[in-house]
Amino acid sequence: MIKLSGMLNYSFSRSFALDLGNNNTVVTDDQHILVSQPSYIVFDEANSAVKAVGDAAYDIFEKNHSKLRPVKPMHWGVIADYDSAAKMIRRIVSSVYQTHWFSKFDRIVCGVPFATTAVERQALVDSLDQFGARKTNLLFEPLAAAIGMRLNIREPEGKMVIDIGGGITEIVIISLSGIAVFQSIKTAGDSFTEEIKDYFRQVHQLSIGWKTAEKIKLQVGAALVDIDNPPPPVTVSGKDIREGLPVQRMVDHREIARVLEKSLATIERSIINVLEVCPPELAADIYESGIHLTGGSALLRGLPERLQRSIQLPVHRDAEPLLAVGKGISEVLRDPKHYRSILI
Repeated sequence: MIKLSGMLNYSFSRSFALDLGNNNTVVTDDQHILVSQPSYIVFDEANSAVKAVGDAAYDIFEKNHSKLRPVKPMHWGVIADYDSAAKMIRRIVSSVYQTHWFSKFDRIVCGVPFATTAVERQALVDSLDQFGARKTNLLFEPLAAAIGMRLNIREPEGKMVIDIGGGITEIVIISLSGIAVFQSIKTAGDSFTEEIKDYFRQVHQLSIGWKTAEKIKLQVGAALVDIDNPPPPVTVSGKDIREGLPVQRMVDHREIARVLEKSLATIERSIINVLEVCPPELAADIYESGIHLTGGSALLRGLPERLQRSIQLPVHRDAEPLLAVGKGISEVLRDPKHYRSILI
């Protein structure tokens, strides 16, 4: 999951952008994606020292012993554990930047969900103050995603962006560099994973971990039963609830598509709700331009086709939906004066 574009940055004056996602954290400069790692951290219980971050922490997750404490600091798109989040951010940023007292940052730009409170935004700013940047700005993630998808947000023509992340789904209509209509729901990638986990327990009497459910979602997850190029079935290993013994079950994309039906229907209803309250002129624009789909969970097989069938509008999925917000923040970092009106 790590994507590095270069060596450690030793310069004394620089800037970086941060997409602090529910499940994945992306650091960029004004040109490149520098690093992309899972949003996980593991502590040594004996002295509270950081044992692992990112990929290494995710590998330990659900396989740790009592002397290690794994933490997922983000929940529903915002910081749930401030101390853990601050330390995780520092370690991830330090993997590509030398962070000494004499090496100050010029500017930090960080994405934040549109539906956050002032308190939640302040917690994020406080976690970034450790870098001593001369200027720290926040940027609403739906706007960043639109910029990352090369949409002109300054135009009066309405643009509908659906950002399905790990913790939340944000549905917005953008016009004139602002968000005219929005809805945020706590149904997204983590909901998909939880539904898969619960399904195996209730239907197959099989207890599986979060990571196994996540793996099933990635390997055979689908939004439709009938999709092109379906993935092969996978073998799922877990513990039989009744006998307590390790067992295996086979699962295919059709079964998982039925498992995810409830969550996907919730997202569809929210999209329709936003369209219903959208001003007529903006609705006409969206009828012409369609819907722009992004966020890591937008990679679910058959999702664009399902939304296109149910909503009867063209659906365009970004080529790299997991990185759209990061690329958008990077673009803003490149020319902050040009985007001054949308920086918080």
